[in-house]
Amino acid sequence: MPTISLIVATYNWPEALNVCLLSIRNQTVLPAEVIIADDGSSPATKLLIEKHRIDFPVSLIHVWQQDLGFRKSLILNKAVGRASGKYIVQVDGDVILNKHFIADHASVSENGFFVRGTRSHITKDAVQAVCSEQKIDFNYFSANLVHRFNALRLPYLAFLMEKKSKSSNSVRGSNLAYWRLDFVRVNGYDNDLTGWGHEDEELATRFINIGIWKKAVKFKCIQFHLYHSASCYARKPLHAEALSNTQQQKLTACINGIAQTQSIKA
Repeated sequence: MPTISLIVATYNWPEALNVCLLSIRNQTVLPAEVIIADDGSSPATKLLIEKHRIDFPVSLIHVWQQDLGFRKSLILNKAVGRASGKYIVQVDGDVILNKHFIADHASVSENGFFVRGTRSHITKDAVQAVCSEQKIDFNYFSANLVHRFNALRLPYLAFLMEKKSKSSNSVRGSNLAYWRLDFVRVNGYDNDLTGWGHEDEELATRFINIGIWKKAVKFKCIQFHLYHSASCYARKPLHAEALSNTQQQKLTACINGIAQTQSIKA
């Protein structure tokens, strides 16, 4: 099994991050470390992390940057820069992980591939209770789920649903895994892609351009996403243009990525 660093991206929702961390504690196989990639949250998030750190079963690292708008690409690069594992599993801080999530990702890791998982969604009317009751036990039969099929865990049949392709479509950073060396080869996320939209697909395209294919999985690597209002899509068209350029030019590395991150102080 590869040494896994679990990266959790968050921004100003400590209640969701709390249940996410509880679900990480509950894993049948723990990652080597957990790195919180914090895009400028208020002190409430820091206090929560410090509380968990007291008896967290693995190293819990908090990587924070100043809140200067949506800069998820940059904070993820900073988090990967701190990672010691050879394999990165990446999630958002508003998801609850099935207890076999890390074990499943370890089982589907393969040289020459990055992994795209899927997720089920917890409905809006259930989110407050889930957070206040600290509920982390969800499965296919749970109430208040959308995209229920994505909550079905059938590990012995997962190979039937596994798809390998050279497509970056539908890649999302909330359930994504890759080899750290591959990430460095393509220079990580593009720091110039600020705001929401397509940054994960753009990264995936560069993986594909260097010969790293996508492995899409079902029946394993299951997570449950807490409903929240939509992000601002103002920069999505610009990101779509950047994605198209990466595809057409067959770019293999971005100009402003993880290698340039250390010089960005904010």
